[in-house]
Amino acid sequence: MDEPWTVQDAKAQLSEVLRRARAGAPQRIGLTDACVVVPEREWTALGGAGLGAWLVQAAPRGEPLEDAPRRSRRGDPLAEPPAPPAKRS
Repeated sequence: MDEPWTVQDAKAQLSEVLRRARAGAPQRIGLTDACVVVPEREWTALGGAGLGAWLVQAAPRGEPLEDAPRRSRRGDPLAEPPAPPAKRS
């Protein structure tokens, strides 16, 4: 792989980054925590998944969230009104 591109240079010369990647030379972008640009056919051949599958796999995992209670203090506006109390004689 050639010298890594700075993000600024890669943005300014994106066409060149893509041309080199398509020519078979993976392009590393970023000096720290770099990313690599490769042609889609190579990515697929390496077992790369589609973006949707990657997003699911890369989603942060943590403690399950507790659902908020769905009750309303106002009650159900569509519920039948309560029957009046029976009169005692």
